[in-house]
Amino acid sequence: MSKYYLGVDIGGTSTKAGVVTREGRTLAKTRVPSVLHKGREAGLAGLYETLDRIVDESGVGWSQIRGIGVAAPGTMDIPAGVIFHPFNLPGWENLAIRDLVTEHFRKPAILQNDANAAAYGEYWLGAAHDARSLMFWTLGTGIGGGIVVNGEIVTGAHSHAGECGHIVIQMEGGPMSPHGIHGSVEQYAGAKGLIRRCEAALRAGARSSIREKIEGGEELTPLLIADCAIQGDELAERLVLETGRYLAIGSINIIHTINPEMILVGGAMTFGQYETPIGRKFMDVLRQEVRSRTFPIPAERTRIDYARLGGDAGFIGAAGCALKAFG
Repeated sequence: MSKYYLGVDIGGTSTKAGVVTREGRTLAKTRVPSVLHKGREAGLAGLYETLDRIVDESGVGWSQIRGIGVAAPGTMDIPAGVIFHPFNLPGWENLAIRDLVTEHFRKPAILQNDANAAAYGEYWLGAAHDARSLMFWTLGTGIGGGIVVNGEIVTGAHSHAGECGHIVIQMEGGPMSPHGIHGSVEQYAGAKGLIRRCEAALRAGARSSIREKIEGGEELTPLLIADCAIQGDELAERLVLETGRYLAIGSINIIHTINPEMILVGGAMTFGQYETPIGRKFMDVLRQEVRSRTFPIPAERTRIDYARLGGDAGFIGAAGCALKAFG
């Protein structure tokens, strides 16, 4: 039996892919800019070319690839293999991506939500490899989520489970969401929420080195805020730690709903994790806030940590899903 699996994580900015063994060893991987502005057909052609190239670089050949796992963003019908509304993949609406990949490569394929795939990657090979259940936050422009229980991704009746970034934490007067889900965790703790809160503080007259950097031509981003926090800026540190508190409220709801063994935080906006003072403070605040508002036993026993696989989690998890489905 073939023992190699191909995983691909399709994003609006980049596409990541890799060939992974049954044991979880990555033989070859790549990250390329997504080709989206030229339309659906050009995007698919770019995807196929990327997958052909990484299989060639892996040295195993298509004959030894057992299956393909495809991770994509947005709403979808996972059993049908169809993407409905990929928010950052224009032109890919109502796309039967699983069947297209299967037909093109003559290999069985499986579709999974990108955050779900990343969660499974962390469960299989990452920070949760010794846990039986986890909830995984992906912090970025928005906030994604994935839940794994006893080795199974929780997808729900309509393939929409795990969308924990859309948990509402303020009913009235919360920040507006383009999806109509106002006052959600994403609107407070996502990158856009962090920037919105920073802009409001600056308009209110807060003193901060952030203002000087913006006036000097730098773009206001989570990275800029994190860098200022590392340099001791009080406003920047407060904003980052507020993000941890808002994320804790969402985590508390998850803990009291499914009682996972672990909660992991990953994605592009993790403030340097343990390598920076602000990353360590962020995790401390998240843990403290969760423990202060949770039933005693889960407060004591739920492990909360950073994810380990970084940007590879998506394609590794997608390959793991293919292994689970076809191996």
